Amino acid sequence: MRQFIVRSHDLTADAEVSLDDLPGTGRLDLLSRCVTSALLCSHDVREDVRVSIVVDGYVVRFEGSDVRRLNPDERSTAARIRDALEAREGAIGSMAAHPSPGVSIRQGTLESVVNGLDPGATLVELHAAGRPIVDGAPPSDPVFVLSDHHEFTATEADLLDASADERVSLGPDALHADQAITVAHNYLDTDGYTEYSGGSGA
Repeated sequence: MRQFIVRSHDLTADAEVSLDDLPGTGRLDLLSRCVTSALLCSHDVREDVRVSIVVDGYVVRFEGSDVRRLNPDERSTAARIRDALEAREGAIGSMAAHPSPGVSIRQGTLESVVNGLDPGATLVELHAAGRPIVDGAPPSDPVFVLSDHHEFTATEADLLDASADERVSLGPDALHADQAITVAHNYLDTDGYTEYSGGSGA
């Protein structure tokens, strides 16, 4: 399985979400693009992918194997995130609420998500100052962690310094979070940019 953990710094759990102003609602536009970049191919869903968005003490999770009728437009994906946040009162203790198939919300932080990863997972921090991703082999069971349009806080950076197995850069120029997810997928899809046969992409 591939996983992506996205830390949201501006969106609050009780935000009044306006689908007509996604950038003004905690950069919900960017978070929505992260979800669709992680889960969608052309006319298909990546069933082996999980996306966790860490928002203000909660974790909104999308499971590619279970999600239904996920569209590539920002508004409909933002509505899924909004609905999850509105269902947060049903997330009690370790119990998650499930507002729609493949979408859940539970109480949690970046630290709890990182500490709750399976032992065999490879935690990879995506950061412009990391080593070039092409200098190493593609990780097994990768979990990519990245921030939204802000840098990680000092506390979060310390957590990742202590917990991440690798810290990698995807290129010489900083990318938007959703673009970074697309590039990371391509790196894995091509076995480290070495294998391009077998697909039907453009």
